[in-house]
Amino acid sequence: MRTTVGIIGAGPAGLLLARLLHNAGIDSVVLESRDRAYVEQRQRAGILEQGTVDVLRAAGAAARMDREGIPHDGIELRFDRRRHRVDFPALTGGRSVMVYAQTEVCKDLIALQLAAGGPLHFEAEALAVEGAETENPSIRFCHQGREDVLECDYVVGCDGSWGVARKAVPADVSQVFERTYPFGWLGILADVPPSHDELVYARHDRGFALLSMRSPTVTRAYLQVPAGTDAADWGDEEIWDELDRRLETDDAWTLKRGPITAKSVTPMRSYVHEPMRHGRVFLAGDAAHIVPPTGAKGLNLAVGDVVTFARALVELRETGSDARLEAYSATCLRRVWQAERFSYAMTTMLHRAPDATGFEDRIQLAQLDRITTARPAETDLAEGYTGFPLD
Repeated sequence: MRTTVGIIGAGPAGLLLARLLHNAGIDSVVLESRDRAYVEQRQRAGILEQGTVDVLRAAGAAARMDREGIPHDGIELRFDRRRHRVDFPALTGGRSVMVYAQTEVCKDLIALQLAAGGPLHFEAEALAVEGAETENPSIRFCHQGREDVLECDYVVGCDGSWGVARKAVPADVSQVFERTYPFGWLGILADVPPSHDELVYARHDRGFALLSMRSPTVTRAYLQVPAGTDAADWGDEEIWDELDRRLETDDAWTLKRGPITAKSVTPMRSYVHEPMRHGRVFLAGDAAHIVPPTGAKGLNLAVGDVVTFARALVELRETGSDARLEAYSATCLRRVWQAERFSYAMTTMLHRAPDATGFEDRIQLAQLDRITTARPAETDLAEGYTGFPLD
């Protein structure tokens, strides 16, 4: 088998890259180790930045998102039983975000790829990336019980933090920067309409809480819990009671309760691998970086990576210049580190560490008070949340 771009991973990054390349007339093959049902059902991010929304629309992949997605023009911050709304368009020159689950993005992109794109192979496990420093790297993979080789001009690893693409970058040129947090998120899905029409981020002495949604009839909510917590240890009513406590306000707001249909615990981690390119192998999304979910940046960073790569390849074809390809890692990392900064700031401002002191509590409250009383601080949050430029 041979193609111009071999893509490992059919998450949103790999699928979107295949779509962008197809639209540009560049052939690709996507290899995904899981089956289609798994890819279309795995629960991940639900917030799309303005730039991601714009890219999906330009790629012809936004018809269902525009019908079923929920535009959001702000978020609400809660602390000390107070409520403060951050108005995104007013602070960012009109930018906003879209609530549309990653599962739905993947379904849309898979349908487009199978209908009009290049090959997409499910249950095709990439075993190794070879020849990264040559002009013809290859992916050794196993599909339908036999081993095969996909020869490429370029390989893009969208295969997550435990995938094989990153192993193609030699250890002596790799640098890893990471932080593991002593808490995680207990997340639930519940068959009940959201209790608020925008996301609510709450800082509380008992820990962080987030009130979100998946649709007008499905609530998504999270509680800060100690690292290593088993979701099964939390009863449904216990979860609702704790959300009630952490989201409490001094007005008449009430939390709507309903049947919990799913619960899980997400660990909190910050991770960056540098460089994001070695030879003709390029890393994108979780293969290169992970952010805690507080800033809603994971999927959106992956989109930025593949847009950068696709634009660089188009420029090479049209002008003969590989300057953008050569700059891929540096270009992406500037945006990555801004997103890491933003996610770290949101996480440390809203979550209470297990060993937090009164001093640290007061610092968190002072940070929140600054955002709610000083327009420059509020603008910085709104600009970070709605997304950093893709260029």
